[in-house]
Amino acid sequence: MKENSINIHFLGASGTVTGSKYLLDTGERKILIDCGLFQGLKELRLKNWEYPPVNVSEIDAVLLTHGHMDHTGYLPRLVKQGFRGPIYGTYPTLDIARIILNDSAKIQEHEAQRANKEGYSKHSPAEPLYDLKDVEKTVPYFKGVPPSQWLPIVKGVKARFQYNGHILGATYIELDVLGKRFVFSGDIGRTNDLLLYPPFKPKKADVLFIESTYGGRFHPEESEAVPEIEKLVNETMNRGGSLFIPSFSVERAQLMMLIFWRLLKENKIPKVQMIMDNPMGANVLELFHHTRDWHKLEEDECDEMCSYFTVVSSYRETMELRSDDTPKIVIAGSGMLTGGRILNYLETQAQNPNNTLLFVGYQAEGTRGRKLLEGDKELKVYGKWVPFNMQVADIEGLSAHADHGELMDWLSKIKNKPERIFIVHGEKESAEALKKGIRDMYGWNASIPQLYTIEEIENNPKK
Repeated sequence: MKENSINIHFLGASGTVTGSKYLLDTGERKILIDCGLFQGLKELRLKNWEYPPVNVSEIDAVLLTHGHMDHTGYLPRLVKQGFRGPIYGTYPTLDIARIILNDSAKIQEHEAQRANKEGYSKHSPAEPLYDLKDVEKTVPYFKGVPPSQWLPIVKGVKARFQYNGHILGATYIELDVLGKRFVFSGDIGRTNDLLLYPPFKPKKADVLFIESTYGGRFHPEESEAVPEIEKLVNETMNRGGSLFIPSFSVERAQLMMLIFWRLLKENKIPKVQMIMDNPMGANVLELFHHTRDWHKLEEDECDEMCSYFTVVSSYRETMELRSDDTPKIVIAGSGMLTGGRILNYLETQAQNPNNTLLFVGYQAEGTRGRKLLEGDKELKVYGKWVPFNMQVADIEGLSAHADHGELMDWLSKIKNKPERIFIVHGEKESAEALKKGIRDMYGWNASIPQLYTIEEIENNPKK
């Protein structure tokens, strides 16, 4: 690389939504922003098993925007590959990452054991990407940081983590690197969210990395989504069916609990058993009690809401509940049907046309969730094809991601014209729509980097 330049390696969420990883190389120091797992398309998932095209042992630090799997799920692999530096994030982000990584390791271990027992894996033996011991070796590198304070990271680099909505602890990250301001958006939250406050907005960006998950698309208001949910619950129960909600464990599961609890309190839905079958989601729910500054939920409201739900912890309970045809509401991970306990329910309940499968979050390309939304009538669960006859509904108004208008508004406080803008974390159509929107509204040019490309940033800070 040239002297007085900074190289950016796009190691994930570039030309796709998942696997967020961006390596900033100053020539003297290397910093990784996010360390996510690829999900969805098989060709992407296979990359989780590959060694990334950089020398991992030379990375000085990892900075996490938030705790979701596609931003933290690769950390145990990174440590296995030789990373030994600090992993910075807000305290809720690191708590969530710890919960998610442990849960992910347990699921992988269980699925590998089941694949070996039932013989449906092409690999012999099937192995997890990482296990609980790998997670145990990763967590000691976690280093919590307070929000909204500039902190020295390595020589010549300081960072600030700014509130971003989306989920508990989520931030965008500002980096001052040798006099130049880099801004990594992470995942930007909603302006009006039932649980979380509006995101802060950056005021300066020389080099900007902005997510584009919902570029070109506009969400309905949450106030419109709640009556839709009320209608779906009542229609499903009147048919004698159950409502199943694949849910991300962080924020979305708690949001759905809040909505169902309020509908029940207002006598708008029948009193049926409501189940939160997501041990990880239950652990995150506990976090809400200790993170009052990060969300709107009152303590007594949180307690009362939880009292209405059966929170399932043991796998044995899941196996009993999945064979029970009594009408119920079940919230279970994972949000895109890439794994988790929701698959156990679908294995036995997918053939029942009285049941409803409700999606309340983004479904990445190649995931089971996306395929069902596109009309697939079969579902592959634990190596077997299961006929899928359930009703399918999708409510976008509950997304934790900013829509096109909110993304554009998030940029509105930037006073300078950024030298470079990189549009990341989006499928092609969404990224192109955001690129056009930024050009039309602000007159700024942006580019859409592809996976494993390297961009050079000239570093000639103004004196």
